[in-house]
Amino acid sequence: MFPWNIFPFNKDVKESLQKMKPGEIDKYVQDIIGKALPENMRGMMNPQEMFNAFQPSATQQPSTAGSLNSSTFETHDYVFVRIPIKDVEWLKKLRLYHTSNQLILEHIPDDDDKHTITLPAIVKKKGAAANYKDGILEVRIPKNIDMQFSQIDVTEIM
Repeated sequence: MFPWNIFPFNKDVKESLQKMKPGEIDKYVQDIIGKALPENMRGMMNPQEMFNAFQPSATQQPSTAGSLNSSTFETHDYVFVRIPIKDVEWLKKLRLYHTSNQLILEHIPDDDDKHTITLPAIVKKKGAAANYKDGILEVRIPKNIDMQFSQIDVTEIM
């Protein structure tokens, strides 16, 4: 049997819990758990908050010039960048490039504009694809798993 008498619950707390409505009990439990858990684990209390972290809008990437309002997210295999395109004519003059950790967009909205978006993971050189649908340009780049490790020697300085 569990020793319930070691908890900080006295008779007053038991009576007040019995008089609470279900909504008040839920709020009370959420408050107690919220105080006990560290800040980075708070999303686990409410599944809706936890799933909000997976939404593309949660990782908005500001562009370096102008306002492209791009969103960047990654899956196990790919990095996705979604860019709203206001005018279909932009697609004709758009130039897309990528390095191992950046996506570069040139000539939108104006011919002399250049936007650099930092990617959340290292990507491969080949295999990128861009699709335009419903006013959104989606760029999909395969992730590169870099398994090369270099050991760093630590020397003691006296």
